[in-house]
Amino acid sequence: MGRMEKMEGRNEINFGNATILALGKAFPHQLVMQEFLVDGYFKNTNCDDPELKQRLTRLCKTTTVKTRYVVMSEEILKKYPELAVEGLPTVKQRLDICNAAVTEMAIEASQSCIKKWGRPISDITHVVYVSSSEARLPGGDLYLAKGLGLSPETKRVMLYFAGCSGGVAGLRVAKDIAENNPGSRVLLATSETTIIGFKPPSVDRPYDLVGVALFGDGAGAMIIGSNPIRDIERPLFELHTAIQHFLPDTEKIIDGRLTEEGISFKLERELPQIIEDNIEDFCDKLISISGINDREYNKLFWAVHPGGPAILNRLEKKLDLSPEKLSASRRALADYGNASSNTIVYVLEYMLEEKKDITDWGLILAFGPGITFEGILTKNLTV
Repeated sequence: MGRMEKMEGRNEINFGNATILALGKAFPHQLVMQEFLVDGYFKNTNCDDPELKQRLTRLCKTTTVKTRYVVMSEEILKKYPELAVEGLPTVKQRLDICNAAVTEMAIEASQSCIKKWGRPISDITHVVYVSSSEARLPGGDLYLAKGLGLSPETKRVMLYFAGCSGGVAGLRVAKDIAENNPGSRVLLATSETTIIGFKPPSVDRPYDLVGVALFGDGAGAMIIGSNPIRDIERPLFELHTAIQHFLPDTEKIIDGRLTEEGISFKLERELPQIIEDNIEDFCDKLISISGINDREYNKLFWAVHPGGPAILNRLEKKLDLSPEKLSASRRALADYGNASSNTIVYVLEYMLEEKKDITDWGLILAFGPGITFEGILTKNLTV
């Protein structure tokens, strides 16, 4: 059937190509059941608007989210009641909470990942840190390195405010570092919390309710390196080719601003349609750059950041994918919500767990502000 068929079944690792060697995750302690979210949110924000409550109830059903982890708690709201009040300058309080929370979760996810990797923490040479939930100098990359006890010579890269595409963007950067620094081992850590954008409901901001119904908190981690050491490291995926593409004149479709009240997000309704209109060309470009001519998408596995059910549904329809191809993405969305940059880690973990549906070759995809498309052609090394 062409080059795709020739490449299938070859499980050996290409010398020099970066591989994912381990995955890890962590979450805050507060678990939110979607069926109880509406009442709790309106109680905590002292709002009794029946129309807004009904709208959020509908959104909670359409997002397909079942559970999420969040940093926000009744204890935090008791300590900082101003977070639930419209119009107050609370960015300092939010950042105090967020900076500490994302560091704690990033450390925990990284420790889990390093334990699975099986090599000493001193063998980590680089850190790539991703977050859209904090703002400080020095950044979270330094606090992560310090919290893990990494060498002061560890080289650090920080990606801020890349949104939902941040996890795959970080993986692309880690791939480049690993492939251009022989013997290096890169820790990629992502960490996010929605407290930075938590607000009471408002008729003037109906789009805020989408975030309330959809987004979750947590952290993810990966170890990336080339030429795995036999019998010590157990590579999961080989990262073959990575590309990035932004769509001109779409920067207002996903709009985020850091204000005195925290981050304000606005997602335009046409986002799923724009992704649908451009996804096929992007995937074809990624596949063709790699020298593969076969466009039978159902021969690939699909690790797609679950930005929301509408995006997954439109991608599935546009590419004529079998329903099981996006099962890991839908499962991650149901269990954790859209946890921004972290979610791709959860998708990859579920994909490995559901081995019956994972083929030799596949695509790792995410979409973020810009609108920016991130994609990596990947070989599954666990088949």
